[in-house]
Amino acid sequence: MPTSPADLDAVRDSYDRVADNYVEMLKNDGMGDIRRHPWLLAALDVFADAVRGLGPVLDVGCGPGTVTAYLAERGVDVSGVDLSPRMIEHARQLHPECRFSVGSSTELELAEASYGGLMGWWSMFNLPREVLAEVVANYAKALVPGGQFIIGTHVGDGEVQRTECYGGVPVNWTTYRWQPDQLAAVIEQTGLSITADLRLPRDEFSGPGVILVAKRTG
Repeated sequence: MPTSPADLDAVRDSYDRVADNYVEMLKNDGMGDIRRHPWLLAALDVFADAVRGLGPVLDVGCGPGTVTAYLAERGVDVSGVDLSPRMIEHARQLHPECRFSVGSSTELELAEASYGGLMGWWSMFNLPREVLAEVVANYAKALVPGGQFIIGTHVGDGEVQRTECYGGVPVNWTTYRWQPDQLAAVIEQTGLSITADLRLPRDEFSGPGVILVAKRTG
């Protein structure tokens, strides 16, 4: 089992506080709305085609369930899990057709070779670097042969301590930024093979990002 971060409770409480504003910004401003971003949709469509039929897919850090619901529409056997109970309340209200549960990426009990796909869609940047490596290693073992791991995250150097977010709501978390090659190396150390690397420029809501996709080959 991966190490639980020392600030896990603070991060959970922070996301509970921002959940209502996050959903309002999603509805009103399009923040986090993947349907407005063709390159994000393209990455998810390729991922959906790759994992469909391989086994269940788990969207870890699903927030209000936007990506989970999108993949479900495309025939993927997907469920979502999030650290924040309030985020899961929103997910269940917005997408009652999908399955959601509360949990941390560091506390998931994943049986070996049991998932067709695992996701960290802009949901792993609060994990300290050594903890992220442990979580990805846990995911790698849980994938079936041919299974896929997809991660999207913030690009940059070092980390940033956040004290407010999503419309000025007080938070207490650290954003760990990654250089794409650095993150790819961590993933490859688990035995997964990188199959896609998509770089994204800064936009109105966020700094530059990267999407990496990796496959279990054996």
